[in-house]
Formats: sequence, structure tokens, C-alpha cells
Amino acid sequence: MSISRKLSNSCILILFFTFTSISAAAKARQPFACDPTNSATKSLPFCRADLSTAARVKDLIGRLTLQEKVSLLVNNAAPVPRLGITGYDWWSEALHGISDVGPGTKFGGEFPGATSFPQVITTAASFNASLWEEIGKVVSDEARAMYNGGLAGLTYWSPNVNILRDPRWGRGQETPGEDPVVAGKYAASYVKGLQGNGGGGDRLKVAACCKHYTAYDLDNWNGVDRFHFNAKVSAQDLKDTFSIPFRSCVKEGKVASVMCSYNQVNGVPTCADPKLLRKTVRDAWGLKGYIVSDCDSVGVFYNTQHYTSTPEEAAAAAIKAGLDLDCGPFLAQHTENAVQKQLLKEADVDGALINTIAVQMRLGMFDGEPSSQPHGKLGPNDVCTASHKELAVQAARQGIVLLKNNGHVLPLSQQRLSSVAVIGPNSDATITMIGNYAGVPCEYTSPLQGIGKYTRTIHNEGCAGVACAKDDLFGGAIEAAGKADATILVMGLNQSIEAEFIDRTGLLLPGRQQELVTKVAAASKGPTILVLMSGGPIDVSFAKNDARVGAILWAGYPGQAGGAAIADVLFGKHNPGGKLPMTWYPQKYLDNLPMTTMDMRADPSRNYPGRTYRFYKGPVVYPFGHGLSYTSFKHTIAKAPKVFSIPMGGDHRANSTMLSKRFVRVAHASCKNLTLRVHVDVENTGSRDGTHTLLMFTSPPGGDWAPQKQLVAFDTVHIPAGRKQRLALGVRVCKYLSVVDSNGVRRIPMGEHGLYIGDARHALSLEPQGLGVIKS
Repeated sequence: MSISRKLSNSCILILFFTFTSISAAAKARQPFACDPTNSATKSLPFCRADLSTAARVKDLIGRLTLQEKVSLLVNNAAPVPRLGITGYDWWSEALHGISDVGPGTKFGGEFPGATSFPQVITTAASFNASLWEEIGKVVSDEARAMYNGGLAGLTYWSPNVNILRDPRWGRGQETPGEDPVVAGKYAASYVKGLQGNGGGGDRLKVAACCKHYTAYDLDNWNGVDRFHFNAKVSAQDLKDTFSIPFRSCVKEGKVASVMCSYNQVNGVPTCADPKLLRKTVRDAWGLKGYIVSDCDSVGVFYNTQHYTSTPEEAAAAAIKAGLDLDCGPFLAQHTENAVQKQLLKEADVDGALINTIAVQMRLGMFDGEPSSQPHGKLGPNDVCTASHKELAVQAARQGIVLLKNNGHVLPLSQQRLSSVAVIGPNSDATITMIGNYAGVPCEYTSPLQGIGKYTRTIHNEGCAGVACAKDDLFGGAIEAAGKADATILVMGLNQSIEAEFIDRTGLLLPGRQQELVTKVAAASKGPTILVLMSGGPIDVSFAKNDARVGAILWAGYPGQAGGAAIADVLFGKHNPGGKLPMTWYPQKYLDNLPMTTMDMRADPSRNYPGRTYRFYKGPVVYPFGHGLSYTSFKHTIAKAPKVFSIPMGGDHRANSTMLSKRFVRVAHASCKNLTLRVHVDVENTGSRDGTHTLLMFTSPPGGDWAPQKQLVAFDTVHIPAGRKQRLALGVRVCKYLSVVDSNGVRRIPMGEHGLYIGDARHALSLEPQGLGVIKS
């Protein structure tokens, strides 16, 4: 969620419900709800695990006074001592590992740290859904262990699944990138890993939260901040782009929570919009869980956006819209008065509590002794394990993208190099590697340390920090490059350039970094390799076009083991297979592109270029999906239909008037189990084993409605050198081969769709089946 340490310091920390302290400082357990030794509560229906969740929730809410109910509407929920309930803070974070950003989690004692995986934008570059889910499983193991130790909660406000719409957004690093299909798949996969309910069942290991709903992708740009921003979004873009990851998170990931954002959408605060919350997230998508505000969002739309005249009206608007929990004090302060002024019914408050308490029931927070429950035995020995740290290395390796490799400069030969110059402001980075919303890592391996395990290093930062304002250190860097057999420049960004509250002003390397790279490359005795750390794209056209820069790697923010992973790729222990999850634009792309303009589609009449690879048609530095390997792959479409029929009658009332000559409403097609099967042969034609990321795109008909190109399926496969493997890709036709018209209606275009897989092409014609086609 859009949460900062500044905001977290303003939130009151009160611990709640059920903690078991096994810290070194105190072995005695903290009180927990439904303690079997508490004779006053142990026999109450809400404490009986044999009853249904709904019955238990109803019983508990029926025992609460209005004042007690209101005190439970906020993240720092107050205790209810007479019912044996202690305080609980709902706010914990687990974006890419357990974080201490939220007040619900702390490090110390037997839990000094936790595994810090690569930032989301880096793991997204792996295009490996099984990796995303596995990371979620490890993070939730560590979360449960820390909960059992009394240092963490069970409700985690992660992941961030917003679309990286604008390359300047400071929080793009937290997202899975610019493609809604990838973001949706990431959301569902990571949530399943966190919650442990991927195989079905009602029980939750931890409760995840998909944020920030919706059209939230601006923090502070050119005098406009997220607290004041009104995102003007068309019905088409809302359905076609911004809603897709959240829908997938709810419908496929079965997430326990969705967070509404600070901004307004078309004049209405998202946390006060019943169309977005109650009618869409809960009713249309079927959320089984709670909706929470971003921190202080309700206060923001009253105090800052002046959306209502009184605070009571704001509290009533939020709860009536479907908000169940407030991160911040606002609802606790004003909801009781809203009820007394008849702006809100007590039943509305009950409705909100039904959704939050049901999640706590599913987490086992009212089932008594935690150690006797599922996951109750997890403890300090289950955090920062060898296998968890190894997964952090693997995740970083898989997310590294090889952008350039002229003359096969990489991989470097350990035997042929007696020394390597390691230069740049991120060359010995540690904290930079873990990005934002991170906690305390188990350990760090910086790039300098990682490279040093392969060969002797000559180190010089070259710049005093990523701002690189002066050239004081250039001389030493140039001298080092002239002595070593190869030069590795580790450059890029950090949280001072892109972060929450900080959107970038441009796409170039900061300060004099470009000058340093150019001068060092000119002086280097051996090959020069540029390694970039960043969340957003960087215009490195100068290095792409400089023959003296032999190779370029993008590592994103690669996590605690980032330096080891970078070195493993540089020296060939790992063959890179990552692909860019976002377009890398030239600096001039920003010339006529305010961050405040939300339109995705290009508009030549006003010289508006459009956004993301789906709609932008101009020049790029590196395209979405770009990524090289140390080997080569060939694609052949082995089996795919040339004609695919779309059966009509999806709503059981179909007739010929529901069809147009070119488009069929998805609602009027029989979509269940309607899947296109495409079989692809992938051959490793090079001399090295490698993992290949296969991306399948379509170019649908549809004119201005349709994206020029759309990812519809992706997969990864490891193929030994000289071998071939066949992959079967399934594409849900109504979901992925449809487009959204200007009114926000999803339709399937009839006619020829182009399929693209690497260098392979295939033409597919869709046609309606069962009814004649006439104008609608």
C-alpha cells in the first residue's frame, strides 16, 4: 500500500489478539484470544473451532458494544478485555520478504532478520510464475515463524499490483511491470504462495492484500501529489488495463484483502466509491475478505480533497462504499458520531466487521493455543535457512536481463582474467540492492564481494553516490580500468532517485554517471561491462551505441544476494534468461507526456505517444520482453488451428441481434472451457544449456480499440544445448483474445488474429458459431 515510514511513525501501535512470545528476552507466551485457560471465554461460541466461520463471527459481533465495534475498524485495533481479546495491528508488509515498514512487525531477539528477495520488478523479469509462488511460500513460512515468536502479525498488505504506466513513477520498482497479464499472473501466484490456499480450502496461512486499487501510479510529480490527484480514466482503460491485475488477484488468487488508494478516479476517492469497492471488488469479482484503506486515505479525502463537508460524512461514505478497515485513526474517531447522526446504521459497521473478523477466524486467531495449530511449530530455525537464502540467489539470477552482448564479451573467463576493475556508485551496494518495503536481510553480498569470489578486484567508486555530482573520483576509476584485464561498471539509481513520494524527472542516468561510463570505457584495457541497478527504465542509448561498452546487464534491485547473482551471470555460472517487464524509452519520449494524463492509447491529433508496448508506436531503447542469452533459441509453431469457432449463447439468451459483423460481446459467447491450444517447439541451437522465456503475443483486429500487440501467454523452459522441447500453451479465448471497446465493453474481434512467438508467426481466424452475423 502506499505507506511510508513517516506515516507509520504517526500510527499508534497496539498489539492484539493472539501473540506467542518465544523471544530470547521472554519465553512466556503473550495472551491470546480464546485461551482455553480463560474460563470466562473458552466455551463461548466464537471460540469454538468446530462451528462455521460465519456462526462464530456472528456470535462475536453480537457481544460487542458500538464503541467496541468502532475501535476495531482501524489498523491498530483496540483490545476488548472482557472477551479476552487483546490489541492487534493489521499493518504488516511482505512485498519481497518480511518488512518492518508497518508497525505490526519488528526484528530483534531470535529474529534479527528475514530473507530479502529481489524487488518485485526484478522477479517479474523472470516471467516464472512458479518462482513467484515459491517466494510467497517462503515469505509466509518466515511470517508465521515471527508471528509465533510474537514479533509479527498475520495480515500482510502486499503485493503491489499496480501497472507501471509511466516510466518515471518512483514506485514502479514494487510492481510486476507494465503488462496487465503479467501483473495479474504475478498477483495470483504470489498471493497463493503467501496464503497457502492455492489448493482450495478456507484456512489462511497469512492474509495477503492486493494494492493500490486503482489507477494509482503517481506519487509526486511537477507539483501534483497522490493525495490531491484526480486520475481521469476512461471506462475502456479502467477495464482494459488498470482493473485486470486486481480482478485476477481476487478471482484467481482468492486474496483475503484489497486496498483502495489515495487518489480519486474521475472525481471520486477510490475509498469512497461504491462502484469500485462494493459493486466491483466484492459483488462482481467475489472478494471473500476485507477492503482496507491506504494509510490515512479516509482522512485524506476529507481533510485534503474536501470530498465531504464533515468527518462523519466521510466515515459514512467510506463504510457505505464497502470499506471495512481504516489504516489510520479516522474511522475510530468519527464512526460512532456518524451512527448517532443517522448517517450510518450500526448494521453497516457490523457488515465491515464481518469481513475483517472472518479473515482473522480463517487465520486461526480465535482457535486458542497457536503452537497446536497448522504452522504453529515454525520458529527461528525456519527463518533465513540455507534453502531460503539459496532461493534468493536463484530469484536474482532469473531476474537479471542481458541487454547487450556485442562480440560475446560475456561470459567472462575466470581463467583468462587476473584482475577486474569494479567501478561505480553501486559497485559495493548493499541497502540499495533490496529496494523499498524491505526489512533486515539475513546477510548481504554486494557486487564487489560477488565478483571478488571469481577473481582479484581493483575497486573504485568513481562517483560519490548515485547523484554523481562531481568528477573528483574519475581519475582513480580511469586508472583502475587501465590496469585491469576487464572493467565492470555498476551504475544506476537508488531510493534517493526513485521511491515512494519521489517520481523521477527524467530517464537518463543521474548526474555525471554517463560521463564516467564513457571515460572509463575509453580507458579500459579490456572489455567494459555496464551493470545497472534500477526499478524503472533508464535511457542508456549512449552505452547501447558505444562499441567500447561490450555488454549491458540490468539487475533491477536484486535483493540480499544480488552481488552473488550478478557475478554468477558475468562469469557464466548462470546463463541469463530474464526479459524486460517494461519498455525502456528514450528521454525524448517524455517531451509531451504529463504523468497526470492517464490515457493508454496514442492520440496523433495531440501528439500524444501512448503508453506501454501495447499502445506506444515510437522508438525505444529496449522493448518490453527484450533479453539475451549466452545461447540461441529457435521457435517453431508445431500445431495451432487456422480457424477457431466461438460458440454463442453464453448468457442463455443469445440471438442474432447480439452480434455485429466484426465483434461479439464476451457476455454473449459460451466462454466456459473455451481455450486455444498452441504447441510450440523450442530448440536450443547454441552451445550452452539455457533457460528460455517464451512469450506469445497476439495482434488482434479492432482498429483503435485494440492494442497493437498483447501478451497472451508465457512460460519458461530449461533446454540443454542442441536439444528441442515442445511446449503446449493454453489461451483462454474470451479473456485474452478479446478487446475492450470505448464504452468499456469487452468483445471478441472476429477475423484474423496474428500470433507471435519469437521469430515464429501464425495467422488465426476467429469466427462465430451457431448464429448468423448481422449488425447490432
